[in-house]
Amino acid sequence: MKIVYIKLFLRVSIAFGFLSAVGDRFGFWPKENSAWGNWASFLEYTKVLTPWAPDNFVNVLGSIATLAEVILALFLLIGFKTSLVAKLSGYLLLIFGLAMTCTIGIKAPLDYSVFSAAAAAFGLSLIKEQYLEVDSLYINNTNLNHHNQ
Repeated sequence: MKIVYIKLFLRVSIAFGFLSAVGDRFGFWPKENSAWGNWASFLEYTKVLTPWAPDNFVNVLGSIATLAEVILALFLLIGFKTSLVAKLSGYLLLIFGLAMTCTIGIKAPLDYSVFSAAAAAFGLSLIKEQYLEVDSLYINNTNLNHHNQ
């Protein structure tokens, strides 16, 4: 299998994983398939993972995590700064996995493959070949401009 196809699969699967979790927080998945099903339940879970945070800060943390997941997912899908975005995705997933481990135990992040997803994101950051990425348009355009000067 070509590395560019593996890279595309990693980009899309990590992005859809983020978007699926975000969709769950806003009730986009059927109730029987939801981990939270709504924002309030997601914030309750956020509080479990961040027991050190004051209650009035949990909404901010949940919002930051959600916004980060949406932005990272969109950038992965379009291939914008893929290496950097993949690293940031890996760190975000690693933070989630460690927070889960410290508060509810190791079983949950293992069952939900959080560490596997973090490893996949870090691996993605190392693949330099480009395929269906916005960055390749920018790089090709930059190379043409330098060549014409």
